[in-house]
Amino acid sequence: MHRNVEQVIRAGTAIGVEVAPKEFSESTRTAAEAAAAIGVELGQIVKSLVFSVDGVPVMALVRGDRQLAEAKLALAAGGLEARRPDAATVREATGFPVGGVPPFGHTMPLRLFVDQGLLDFEEVWAAAGTPHVNFPVDPKLLIAATGGVVCDLTR
Repeated sequence: MHRNVEQVIRAGTAIGVEVAPKEFSESTRTAAEAAAAIGVELGQIVKSLVFSVDGVPVMALVRGDRQLAEAKLALAAGGLEARRPDAATVREATGFPVGGVPPFGHTMPLRLFVDQGLLDFEEVWAAAGTPHVNFPVDPKLLIAATGGVVCDLTR
C-alpha cells in the first residue's frame, strides 16, 4: 500500500473515520475520472480543493458536479480574496499531490469548509492520497469528524 494511503488511513482512524481505500486502474485525478472509475454520480465525488484566502491556505470540500465560488469561500473564511495556489503550494500545505488530496490528514492544519451540496448524498467518495485511490464516506460523518464548516460554496 502506498505510504500516502497509509497516512490517510491513520489520519481517519485518529478522527473516527474508517478509511476503506479502493485502488482503481483508471485515473481518479479529476472528479469526472473518479466518477467513471468508481461508477457513481459525479456529485458523489468530493473535490478537496486548497485555496489561499488572504494568503492563508484553507480547504473547501465541494461535490464533483459543482464549481467553487471563490468569493463565497473568501466570505466563509472571513477574508477578502480566495485564490487557487500552484501545485507545489498544495503539496506543501497538504503533503499530497493534486488529484490525490484527501479531506484530512494534511501536513498543516487547514480550516475546512464543506459545501452543503455534499449532504445531498448518503455516501460520497474522496481521494485517499494518490490519483488512483479513493474511499467512501458518509458526508455527515466526514463533517462531524473534521469539524468542517457547512456553507454554500458553489456557483
